[in-house]
Amino acid sequence: MDRLAAALSVLPAPMRDPVLFAVPFFLLLLAIEWTAARKLEDSDTRSDQPARGAYRSPDARASISMGLVSVATMGAWKFLGLLGYAALYAYVAPWQLSPRHWYTWVIALVGVDVLFYAYHRIAHRVRLIWATHQAHHSSRYFNFATALRQKWNNSGELIMWIPLPLLGVPPWMVFTSFSISLVYQFWIHTERIGTLWRPFEFVFNTPSHHRVHHGMDPEYLDRNFGGILIIWDRIFGTFAPETFRPHYGLTKPVDTFNIWKLETREYVAIARDVRSAGSWRDKMGYIFGPPGWEPARAVGTGATSAVSAGG
Repeated sequence: MDRLAAALSVLPAPMRDPVLFAVPFFLLLLAIEWTAARKLEDSDTRSDQPARGAYRSPDARASISMGLVSVATMGAWKFLGLLGYAALYAYVAPWQLSPRHWYTWVIALVGVDVLFYAYHRIAHRVRLIWATHQAHHSSRYFNFATALRQKWNNSGELIMWIPLPLLGVPPWMVFTSFSISLVYQFWIHTERIGTLWRPFEFVFNTPSHHRVHHGMDPEYLDRNFGGILIIWDRIFGTFAPETFRPHYGLTKPVDTFNIWKLETREYVAIARDVRSAGSWRDKMGYIFGPPGWEPARAVGTGATSAVSAGG
């Protein structure tokens, strides 16, 4: 127990979340972009598309509220994860890497990023996990407020990061690396920045790449899952360049700004589909199949389908 106690005793101080320190800058940038949207008011010739970089007050308020709640829920999930990670780090990992070494930070940051890619890709292909992630995609607007429209259930990510403490990465470094990823991903939620220097666009996730990810157009669905680095998408065949302005949101638009409904609506839909399923195979398909999955016999008969992703 001494090793576990020692691990726990050193974690709280370094676990000061970078996201909390970044919140004032998030709000400042959001206010600047919102003001710019009011002043510039770029028009779009398509009647079904909001103006470029536009804000809608109820939508932005919902996004900000979801983000504020996520700070608390993420803290709770991290506390639970910390208990498990500390045990793995202290008792199971064959070695403990020191945060004083630069390569430990490289392992932590790159490890979190590639595992984020894997989790993010799974979240778009497994409906149960999509149920928590879809809230982030539910806005028809793409701006800094959308970046704050975060999920409240981080259990999937905690499971995905288990290899890192098993490799001897200190648990607090896992959480800090993820927070760094979240801070980085804030600025890529904007239509006010076009394409950047080509070498940067090749390696890193950028506003152009992430606009594609949030697009619900067929050409953009299930593309560009990277967090900080876009190279994972290039390596694993999920990259798509931005060739036209996306339509944002879900393929079945959401008609509410109620944050509880935005976060839970897909869980409710899963429960409804499972209750109506005629076999255990169909029940499992509704839970673990991709968004929109239906039994073969039900296709075209009006059976309930999941809300599919925009990206």
